[in-house]
Amino acid sequence: MSGGKSNRKGTPQGGVVSPLLANLYMNRFLKFWRLQECDKAFRARVVNYADDFVILSRGKAAEALAWTRDVMTKLGLTINETKTSLRDARAEDFDFLGYTFGQVYGLYGKAYLGARPSAKSLGRIKDKIGDLLKPSNTGTWAAVCKRLNSLLGGWSGYFSYGTLSAAYQAVNRHVGDRVQRFLNRRAKRDGRGVRPYSPAAIFGEYGVMRLKRGRSSAVSLA
Repeated sequence: MSGGKSNRKGTPQGGVVSPLLANLYMNRFLKFWRLQECDKAFRARVVNYADDFVILSRGKAAEALAWTRDVMTKLGLTINETKTSLRDARAEDFDFLGYTFGQVYGLYGKAYLGARPSAKSLGRIKDKIGDLLKPSNTGTWAAVCKRLNSLLGGWSGYFSYGTLSAAYQAVNRHVGDRVQRFLNRRAKRDGRGVRPYSPAAIFGEYGVMRLKRGRSSAVSLA
């Protein structure tokens, strides 16, 4: 959907009514998919969230995409071609809703189809951590830590499915590095000198949440 204040047709991206219209049109598409029994014709399933969707097909992905383009045209819509592609999940990765889906490897090197947090998702959480732990943040450490743990808890709550070890380790390393810099800047400013804040101290006595599979942990700062 496209448009703006100067247009008489369409709705602006991010407008108040945009999600509602996206869901309405997506429901019409899904209804037509069911009526035409496309799951059988294309040996496929549609997985969607609002107007973002993927079609998972066994051997008939090209036909499913051609059918989708035709139906969207009949609905007066167009597919975002920059975000649309055909992928062989056994050989190529694809991103959807913050996850990267594709081939991953188990403990003994055995390959299987799975999911993991995408590189973009890791980049976003790192950016948010950096924004929180800027030198200009003069809040108490207890307040800063509470906000940081809320941020980490929300992220790990969403990214709790799939292959997580590498992503969690990357976030923990980034958190440890940024917290160490943040606390050292404060110590130097207050005349207490630079201290080697160890990961054990950061994720222990300083109360920062450590991400781990199953349940992330943090020490309470009373």
